[in-house]
Amino acid sequence: MATPAIRMFRRLEGLFCVYKPSGVHWKLTRDSIETNLLKGLNAAPVPPLPREVRFLAQPGSETEASKGLTLSAASLPVLSKHHLVTGPEFQRIRVGVGHRLDAFSSGVLVLAVGNGNKALQDLYTSRVTRDYTLEGEFGTATDDFSHTGRVVERSTYGHITQDKLDRVLAMLQGANNKALLMYSNVDMSSQEAYEMAVQGLLGPEGKSVPILTGLRCIRFQPPNFTLEVQCLNETQKYLRKVVHEIGLELRSTAVCKGVRRTRDGPFTLQDALTHHHWTASDVMRAIRQYHSSKKSKKRSHAQIKDPGLKPPEENMAASQQSDTNWEEAEQKVQ
Repeated sequence: MATPAIRMFRRLEGLFCVYKPSGVHWKLTRDSIETNLLKGLNAAPVPPLPREVRFLAQPGSETEASKGLTLSAASLPVLSKHHLVTGPEFQRIRVGVGHRLDAFSSGVLVLAVGNGNKALQDLYTSRVTRDYTLEGEFGTATDDFSHTGRVVERSTYGHITQDKLDRVLAMLQGANNKALLMYSNVDMSSQEAYEMAVQGLLGPEGKSVPILTGLRCIRFQPPNFTLEVQCLNETQKYLRKVVHEIGLELRSTAVCKGVRRTRDGPFTLQDALTHHHWTASDVMRAIRQYHSSKKSKKRSHAQIKDPGLKPPEENMAASQQSDTNWEEAEQKVQ
């Protein structure tokens, strides 16, 4: 029979995302969440101790002792099964990390618990893109393309206008679109390529060079500017280098002051748990919401294919029962 802690762990298996702050390594973020989940699991109600029958000697007088030993049966708890003897039920759980963020970047970081690690692998073999917000500043160049690096050059930026910046971004976008087609390994004149492009599935097979699928300026206040980027197979260092190259194309220099991931596949900033919500109950709620959103998407896709399709009453009843079980589990954790 499964214990309350095991039943709670089964509801924790899945995918969720957190907001990783800047200046914190992703390993520290993962370890903090793993520690909080272990505390929540081990704080679950402890099942009653099993009992066993033992024969105990009855105290008696000296005359009775000379006649023979008197025993009586008693039901006693098995102290060897006590949690103070066996230790915590969960001593380690596997928390997997999706696309990582370096220490100087912030934003959405996807994590997985238990069997959710298999779903994490499946998710990232489906060519999901990621969105970033890049904060740049004209007039300075550093050795690592960030504002904290060693300054190697300073330049003027008064000649830069938003129109010139947009033209450079369009040029970079066109070059990356060609790279996207080149690494797709699909005949561009075929019907397959057309259908993949319509569904947004056109992309590189496996690993490739970083590719920017979208690039635009959302704020321009010289010397500061903000870019919105959609990309594949990127690293945060590559994104900082893109800001540096944009400055060179504009006959100036630029450094990246901040990298923030706003979307990783289906996960957005609205789904990300902040530091104060890295608890077992909040993680359980986030995983529940992810599962329910997946079910609703599958149902909507099925209805699009067959408009007359309606969910059966049995599935609706099972869904309501599942929601009730989730709420009971959350109350136990709290």
